[in-house]
Amino acid sequence: MPTESEHDLRRAWEDGDLPAVTTLAIERYGPEILGVLAVQLRSTADAADAFSLFAEDLWRGLPGFQWRCSLRAWAHRIARNAAVRWATAGARSPERNTPMEQAGVFELAEQVRSTTLVHLRTDVKSEVRRLREELPQAEQMLLILRVDRDLEWHEIASALAEQDLAEDELKREAARLRKRFQLVTEKLRGLARERGILDRGR
Repeated sequence: MPTESEHDLRRAWEDGDLPAVTTLAIERYGPEILGVLAVQLRSTADAADAFSLFAEDLWRGLPGFQWRCSLRAWAHRIARNAAVRWATAGARSPERNTPMEQAGVFELAEQVRSTTLVHLRTDVKSEVRRLREELPQAEQMLLILRVDRDLEWHEIASALAEQDLAEDELKREAARLRKRFQLVTEKLRGLARERGILDRGR
């Protein structure tokens, strides 16, 4: 679906229909982004508020988006920055006194929040997922983006970067993250063996 979604988003972008781009991005990437925010902030309530900031930032930032990375990766970067703002500045949800088109974006974001948070709150986590929560947040984010969300390495590098990277920088960062991912998975596997979650023979 991500590849198909990117094609749909690009078509809407080329048609100059930014409201449609925003709507599609929130519909298709919103649930996974909200899940990542919940891990990053360790609170579904804070994640919900940060998600509102994300929706506003997405709306406002789209006119300057230049497709140097996938929109999916860019959206994850925006969400990560929104979470940092929420956590450090105690930001509050955007005002609802907004243009009608943007108000529609907030309504959609609220629908995605409500639906996704029900799932997040009722999902029974596995033992391995509990172990993952013991890892540093940067390692958790890497696992989520690669394992749970199946992003490509160049998308992960773009999503975790502070700004757009040149192609050679992106390749180097993707290679670095791939190696770090291998180390993190080995670490997680070792923890699982120590806790008796994995058979020793595996």
